[in-house]
Amino acid sequence: MFNRIKTAALSALVGLGTLAAVPAHADSLYLGFGNNNDPRFGVYTGDDGYRHRRDERRGNWRRGCSPDRALDKAERMGLHRVRIVDVSRRTVKVAGRQDGDRVVVVFANERGCPVIYR
Repeated sequence: MFNRIKTAALSALVGLGTLAAVPAHADSLYLGFGNNNDPRFGVYTGDDGYRHRRDERRGNWRRGCSPDRALDKAERMGLHRVRIVDVSRRTVKVAGRQDGDRVVVVFANERGCPVIYR
């Protein structure tokens, strides 16, 4: 009788160990042993309710002109070897080359990155 209990406990321990070692997506599989508010334990699947970082970044570009968006816009304007020169509260200054000349473009730090000075 004791050998059966020992075998069952050992197989349960091995099963939980392999379940914990299985790589899973962060939003699809949860192994919970309970906490103060929820004494249940088990394996849960599905969304945990948190927003993903990609979703948070997706909404941020509308709030202002990020340096990455200013670089992208300057490249679309025809500048080569663009780089950020200055970032302030109101402006994003980008420098690059166009037709062999050095060019500085200043974008407003608001939605759409409007050009202030070229």
